[in-house]
Amino acid sequence: MQELLDNYFTLSDGSKLPRIGFGTYTEDFSDNTKAIGEAIECGYRFFDTASLYETERCLGEAVKNSGLKREDFIIETKLWIDEMGYEGAKAAIEKSLKRLSMDYVDIYMIHWPRQTGKDDEDWKKLDIETWKAMEEMVDEGIVKRLGVSNFLPHHLQNLLDNCRIKPVVDQLELHPGYSQERALHYCMKNKVLPMAWSPLARGRDNAQIANEILSKLSKKYGRSVQQISLRFLIQRGILPIPKAVSKEHMMSNLEVFDFALDGDDLSMLTNMPQCTWLGEHPDFHIPQAKSNPDNK
Repeated sequence: MQELLDNYFTLSDGSKLPRIGFGTYTEDFSDNTKAIGEAIECGYRFFDTASLYETERCLGEAVKNSGLKREDFIIETKLWIDEMGYEGAKAAIEKSLKRLSMDYVDIYMIHWPRQTGKDDEDWKKLDIETWKAMEEMVDEGIVKRLGVSNFLPHHLQNLLDNCRIKPVVDQLELHPGYSQERALHYCMKNKVLPMAWSPLARGRDNAQIANEILSKLSKKYGRSVQQISLRFLIQRGILPIPKAVSKEHMMSNLEVFDFALDGDDLSMLTNMPQCTWLGEHPDFHIPQAKSNPDNK
C-alpha cells in the first residue's frame, strides 16, 4: 500500500518510521506466522514484538517467507524485566536475534522501567546498566536504534541524565480516554517519539463515555470507531501499533490517511475523562511473565 509507505514520522536521529505499525502480542502461544504474513501482504512493514510476547519466531518466519528483503522491514523487540542488567541484556539480544533469525533489529527497547519492590536507587542503577549494554549493541551493529516502553517522565529522565545514546521512542498505553498528557508533553519536548500500545483500548467494559463520543464521531466522518481512534493518535504525533487477526481489520486499520479530524473533535477526544485504562502502572504493577519452555 503506497499510501502507507509514503507516511512517516521522523525520529530524532533523522531516520523514519511508518505512521502505523503492527503489534504481535497474543494472549496465547499459538502460531502467528500466517497472521503476520497476511499483515505483510496488506502493506505493514513495521512490526513490534518482545521476548515476553513469544512471537519473535513467528515474525522471523513471516519475514523470511515474504520474499522481501530484510531491509524492507523495521523490526522492534524488547527485553523483559528478568533480562535486565548489563549481562542480562547482552544475553537477551542474542536470544532475540536467534528467535528472529536475523542479524540485527531496528529498535531494541527496555520493556518495563522497574521491578516491583525495587527502591529508587536500585531500579535507576539497573536501568542505566541495561542501557549501557544496549548502547554497546548499537556500536556492534546488531541494534540500529534504542527505545523504551512504559517509561514515564521520571524514568526517562534517569536515562537522559546518564546515557550516551538517547532513546528515540517511548511506547505507552495511549488511546482516547487515556492520553497521558504529561508523559506525551515530556516525550515531545525531549524529541522522543511516543508510540501507542493498545491504541484501540481492547474493548474495556468501563468505556461508556469513550464509546458515546467515538460512536458520534464515527457517524460524523463515516469511519469505524477503530479508525477514529487511530486517526486521533496519528494527528497528535503518536505512532499506533494496533494488532488484528482478520485481514479485513488489518486493511481497515491502514485506511486512516485520507481523512482528518477537525480541531474541535481532537480537543473533545483529548479532554475526555479518563476511562478504558488497563490498570498497569509502571511504578506499582508489573505484569507477570508467561512460562513457556519454547522461549529460549
